[in-house]
Amino acid sequence: MQIYDYLKKDHEEVKALLSELVNLAEDDDYREILIEQLAAALIPHSRAEESVFYNTIRAVDADSGKVMHGYREHMEAEGLLRVLQAKDRASMNWKQTALKLKAALEQHVEEEETEIFAQAKNILTDAEAESIGEAFKALKAKISEEGSVAQAFDLIKNLIPPRLMSKISKNAQKQKSERHRAT
Repeated sequence: MQIYDYLKKDHEEVKALLSELVNLAEDDDYREILIEQLAAALIPHSRAEESVFYNTIRAVDADSGKVMHGYREHMEAEGLLRVLQAKDRASMNWKQTALKLKAALEQHVEEEETEIFAQAKNILTDAEAESIGEAFKALKAKISEEGSVAQAFDLIKNLIPPRLMSKISKNAQKQKSERHRAT
């Protein structure tokens, strides 16, 4: 399956969870489960998408303005999700935040599936899109097992330009090797 198919599938899942959430009554305790499911779907999706899809586009296409806009929208959505989680725990007006998150994600998905997908389809072959899809699937599963601190670190790591990230990784491996030899 190509990356576009994996992303669309996830987008539909998140949109369905949000629709179900905003249609609940204010005092419906099922919202806790939906918010938990939403976080479990949204955060690993975003981190894996940034790592294997957005960073591939950034590495190949110098005009990465749309991709950087996508990163910003991911951060905004995650911020709204965290506010939603806090408001739910504090029994505050969670529905207003859920509606904001739903609107923000629907707008993001629309832009991504039209503009960023079009940009990617101009630079990726079908085989590359399939390979990136498989990498996305594997990385998303791995990220799902991480805690929130590691997931936040992944966001920071994803924002570093790919060409610099490879230099950082090489330096880290070199330092690790030197420490290992010293012991």
